[in-house]
Amino acid sequence: MKKTSLLIILLFSFYFSNGQTAVKQPKLDENAVVKDENGSVYPYAIWKKLLETGQYSAKLVARNDGVAPEFQLYRMTAEQMEVYRKRRAEMLAKLPQPRSSEAFTDGQKFKFEKMKDLSGNKYDFKTDTGKVVVFNFWFINCPPCKKEIPELNDLVEKYKENPNVKFIAIALDDSYSLKNFLKLSPFNYNIVPDGRYFSDKYDIKGYPTHVVVGKDGTVKFSTMGLASNTVYWVDKVIKEQL
Repeated sequence: MKKTSLLIILLFSFYFSNGQTAVKQPKLDENAVVKDENGSVYPYAIWKKLLETGQYSAKLVARNDGVAPEFQLYRMTAEQMEVYRKRRAEMLAKLPQPRSSEAFTDGQKFKFEKMKDLSGNKYDFKTDTGKVVVFNFWFINCPPCKKEIPELNDLVEKYKENPNVKFIAIALDDSYSLKNFLKLSPFNYNIVPDGRYFSDKYDIKGYPTHVVVGKDGTVKFSTMGLASNTVYWVDKVIKEQL
């Protein structure tokens, strides 16, 4: 949970520095003063979320030695965002693979079950074969589950034109609770409600749990919890299976 935020904050605090190593750079952390171009101060929780979108950066405007440094938050250009995404991907690629989920073993046949999402769409991958299926087990009151949703939405967007990739999010919550949650926090996976049956069947021990099933119906990747590079690895395995 904290690793993802730390990685993003470090990326922004060092990437746009002037490259000098002789002078220690002030830290962009919860003690820093972050303002917009009009001088309005952002609370830590707000500017951190803006940085996590990958659309904003912060530049040092005052060192204030001995007291909190001051940064200015600004929206990046398309070119700057592309550079940021590339550098972030390079950093994530160097991190160790996230720990595997104990509920699944790579190479084993995945035991598909029939299921239906909030929109009434039915899934039966025993007959609808030849697709890469990406599962996410989660629930509304799970902080790391909610934290990764923006990245997961980006992943869905990346493959939206590919009919051979399906994203299924199996939630423990009921339909009513999920629909209310999704009004304020869109989650673009196909959401399956009342998923306790599936969670118990697959012996899920922690949340979020991710599983990528290849076109041959076997488990190619699984992980439990949220590491800095969880979504990077989900994406990496999807690409390998297409």
